[in-house]
Amino acid sequence: MFDIVINGGEVVDGTGAPRRRCNVGIAGDRIAELSAEKLAGRREIDATGQIVAPGFIDLHSHADYTLEGDPAAVTQIHQGVTTLVTGNCGHSPFPFTDLDLIRRASIIDDRAMSWKWRDAAGFQDAVGGAAVNVALQVGHNAVRLAVLGDADRAPTAAELDRMCALVRTAAQQGVVGFSTGLIYAPGVFADAAEVRALVAAAASAGLLYSTHMRNEAATLLDAVREAIEAAELAGARLEISHLKAMGPENHGKVVEALALIDAARERGVDVTADVYPYTASSTSLVSRLSPWAVDGGKDALLERLADPATRERIAAELRARFGRDIDPEGLVIADLPIGAEGADIGLSVAEIGRRDGVDPAEAALRVLDRHSANVTIVNHAMSEADVDAVLQHPWVSVASDGWIMTEQGEGRPHPRSFGTFARVLGRYVRERGVVALEDAVRKMTALPAARIGLTDRGVLAAGRAADVAVFDPATIIDKSTFEQPWQLATGCSAVLVNGVPVLLDGNPTGRTSGKVLTPAA
Repeated sequence: MFDIVINGGEVVDGTGAPRRRCNVGIAGDRIAELSAEKLAGRREIDATGQIVAPGFIDLHSHADYTLEGDPAAVTQIHQGVTTLVTGNCGHSPFPFTDLDLIRRASIIDDRAMSWKWRDAAGFQDAVGGAAVNVALQVGHNAVRLAVLGDADRAPTAAELDRMCALVRTAAQQGVVGFSTGLIYAPGVFADAAEVRALVAAAASAGLLYSTHMRNEAATLLDAVREAIEAAELAGARLEISHLKAMGPENHGKVVEALALIDAARERGVDVTADVYPYTASSTSLVSRLSPWAVDGGKDALLERLADPATRERIAAELRARFGRDIDPEGLVIADLPIGAEGADIGLSVAEIGRRDGVDPAEAALRVLDRHSANVTIVNHAMSEADVDAVLQHPWVSVASDGWIMTEQGEGRPHPRSFGTFARVLGRYVRERGVVALEDAVRKMTALPAARIGLTDRGVLAAGRAADVAVFDPATIIDKSTFEQPWQLATGCSAVLVNGVPVLLDGNPTGRTSGKVLTPAA
């Protein structure tokens, strides 16, 4: 007699092997048996006509900034996600010594966070016991802030040693990776030598190196080469985050980027990438500005905008990117600080410019002025053919680059937080046939598990952790759109995290059985 049995479904086990009719028996937090015979248990989940798969692992999430305040993770469990990997793009809410400094550098409004920790160990205590598992990475931006502040300068040898020591300490406390975000301040101020030294420290501690590369537009290929070189010199495992080519002039370059990855793998470099299934990105509006403009943080930027000559220089440099790698008609205001007047939300900077009688560059700066430089955008700048090409590559995982969201909120956040995994299964597998179902599941389970060193998750097999997603391959779909994002994915009927149902009959149970996962977990 098992605690839970899942009978009548077809198992897609995460390895890429063909689906097979199989029943699953669960005892405690482990998968105990897979059998062709019907199993008996204290609770039975009927999976007739459905797929039974390992719980999905979101290799690229920013949920560390929302998990403490929303541990139910409803937007994730409705997609079948059971594990979130955080600390991406160089952003992590630890380590820090100056709370005001790291809060100013936070990538979303952080007033819901308690900030009662200082390091990875403390943060684990704050976010353990959510509805989903979480695996942490330490971010370069946080490490740099802790040692150098937000200044645009190179570290001294002693400062670089201190930064490397912070990475090693985080590894000792159980993080699974080290990440950079080389378009975000203060990481944007780091040269290649600084990055290489930190990647070497991460590799020596057994960490994955995840990178939001220095450029995803005109110099995409140079950025790929820089990332591969750092990993190759250090012997690091490398994850290229959300691989894409921004701007019409750069569409198609992902094919060359994938070729660089293939060539590196042939040389023995352990490099992979991840992708989200959308042709728009989302980030902060300040990330579109030149690095010098954000030296010293958002307050320093606002002071520069108050000086007419400096403001015009910033606008001119932003204007020069229009038509090349930024389309002002596609640069849409997605979210503003809590309590802000939202007349700009949902409008592109071109539309705001027409409304206010200014050009799009000046419109963007006015939005930053009005909202203390805390502005989130959705940037429509990618091609569907590029998304298809990256998704089809055998060494690319599916990842959201999203957040835990409430079921209904303000603004127009990117729909990837609500629908990434359901969208791949519904639109890219069922409707368009871009990838096969078994391969899509592998890209959501076994492949990302292997990247972060999890040996007991990502494959549905006896003895593995009982993280399970049950979904209908004929109906699973994303509902969230850019115009109406606040909609949950549908088609996932049951989700188990460590053997505990957190979703049953398509509805959250309110259970919180998630754990903080470490490489040894």
